[in-house]
Amino acid sequence: MAKFKLDDVDHQILEMLIDNTRVPFTDIAKQLVISAGTVHVRVKKMEEAGIIKGSSLTLDYKKLGYAFIAYVGVFLQKTSQTKFVLERINEIPYVTVAHITTGKFNVFCKIRAKNTEHAKDVIFMIDDIEGVYRTETMISLEESLNDKKRLMHSIFKNM
Repeated sequence: MAKFKLDDVDHQILEMLIDNTRVPFTDIAKQLVISAGTVHVRVKKMEEAGIIKGSSLTLDYKKLGYAFIAYVGVFLQKTSQTKFVLERINEIPYVTVAHITTGKFNVFCKIRAKNTEHAKDVIFMIDDIEGVYRTETMISLEESLNDKKRLMHSIFKNM
């Protein structure tokens, strides 16, 4: 597949969608002084090229009672158990992100919990998975940076 070339209008559309994935195409069109049909066609092309992969909803976990965040590094007895362990981790709904990694850990997870007691229970669920040798946990005190736009601007500058 040929590389899809983004222009300044595509960048502006993406920036607005990153701010709010639910912004109507008509609003984008008004701000960019183009037709809503043009916005629709450009978004569709970016979806077909795989640049846009769906849209997501951002939840305020604190308001939902899940403000506690921890990162759990998972050590495996054997790396050949990675797939099995990830399948078991996937069954724990409080693990919101899991990465296969190099370096110190075989798998690195982000968990959300109600409090420290709940986090302990989630960590014990991970520990109890067959093939997990041990875990190491870091508690997040605050999410200080979560800004997709900074990376997007850097990528656009380098295109």
